[in-house]
Amino acid sequence: MKFLEVNHVSKSFRSTKVLEDVSFSVNNGCIVAITGENGVGKSTLLNMIIGLIKPDRGSIEIVDNFGFCPQDILLFPQLTVNENIDYFRTAYGEKFFESKKQQQRPDELLKEFNFFAYKDKKVNILSGGTKQKLNLVISLLHNPDLMILDEPYASLDWETYLKFWEYAAERKKEGKSVLIVSHFIYDQSMIDTLYSIKNHQLVCV
Repeated sequence: MKFLEVNHVSKSFRSTKVLEDVSFSVNNGCIVAITGENGVGKSTLLNMIIGLIKPDRGSIEIVDNFGFCPQDILLFPQLTVNENIDYFRTAYGEKFFESKKQQQRPDELLKEFNFFAYKDKKVNILSGGTKQKLNLVISLLHNPDLMILDEPYASLDWETYLKFWEYAAERKKEGKSVLIVSHFIYDQSMIDTLYSIKNHQLVCV
């Protein structure tokens, strides 16, 4: 089963070519990464995948239940951790939280990423790394089939970095998939398929 399929996608901005004839897919139960230097088109490809911009040519098909963790921290600073979680949980829709197991998921994620003690703290007093962990937890609330992460470990401490890969491996065993977009990959052994953007095109490394 394919959670994501990108077919012959191209994108230019005015006369500047960014991506040309890009094709790849993400099947269930795998971890895929896309890397490349700054400015090569990673963000453009990512924004097309999540639907923020349209390709000039080609098509993108993505599973309905996907999650996206942006590099920028998109939280409400004057709300507490729990209040932010409640807000985004409502935004996702109650259909994702009908079972008792899913209702317990926010607390389980907070414990798994080791900041349950911060649940009643306002976001504006948290460190950058803790905010990024909350960013990640919120993107996982609805248990997405495909998790898409933009520079996921840029602000994470080493312990949380290891926890991230542990969690990614667990999701893979469950048949879920992870797509990582980053300008660096520390541990390629965790990646099933690694792509790089070079000269406007996507190549398998």
